[in-house]
Amino acid sequence: MKDLLEPERIKEALTAEGYEIRYLPEVDSTNEWAKREAKEKVTDGRVYLADYQSAGKGSRGRAWESPRGTTISMSVVLEPKVTPEKLSMITLVMGMAAADGIREVSGIDTKIKWPNDVVHNGKKLCGILTEMGAGFGYLVVGIGINVNTADFPEELSDKATSLYLETGRYFSRNAVVAAVLNYFRKYYSLFVKDGDLTSLVDRYQSMLANRDQRVRVLDQRNPFEGTALGIDKTGELLVKREDDGQVVKIFAGEVSVRGIYGYV
Repeated sequence: MKDLLEPERIKEALTAEGYEIRYLPEVDSTNEWAKREAKEKVTDGRVYLADYQSAGKGSRGRAWESPRGTTISMSVVLEPKVTPEKLSMITLVMGMAAADGIREVSGIDTKIKWPNDVVHNGKKLCGILTEMGAGFGYLVVGIGINVNTADFPEELSDKATSLYLETGRYFSRNAVVAAVLNYFRKYYSLFVKDGDLTSLVDRYQSMLANRDQRVRVLDQRNPFEGTALGIDKTGELLVKREDDGQVVKIFAGEVSVRGIYGYV
């Protein structure tokens, strides 16, 4: 199926204000493209969208190459009106927006693997990479969504999926982009108003795949296993340790959390 990304169609579907959409058929990375332009001038709400990334980046510096014409590669530049220590929470805000936007368009029951991977049936549909600009002057939130991908490399087939693989149907990438951006503006506005996730915790909890699940906390100094209870208003994961019953807070970016029985 040929599904063209068309900025004009996306704009028509946007109900949220404050976005400017830039599009290129091919870039090295939408995050790198956004950062290059932000060095010259930061434009809050500017969206960078590409049909193909030749040098995309995943979490922890991993390379990520998205197939042409099947995925969404998008970055949003923000000038958040919050203090630097709160910026990491925006990644969770985008995770929520992606989960709800995907659900609205496809009808599938999306969940979030803490802090921000969107999953379905235990496999990853969407990943998010947030990078801070020099001096915390701006933030680039990059998102990759597997929409019409028909297959994955063998090493990813048990961890990744797409809307097409989960439903047997093709979807408009333009519709998915617009839905995600609409939800993000809604949730991001609440985050900025509160300065944290106070207004969003309940919605996030309802989508948290890890909730009440056994997890392994991969802290190099003190790894342990326990049960994930949910998040607090700063986005930290609350985990009840298996050995002593103590509830500890896990900060996204400091350590990794893995499921005991699979990806989630």
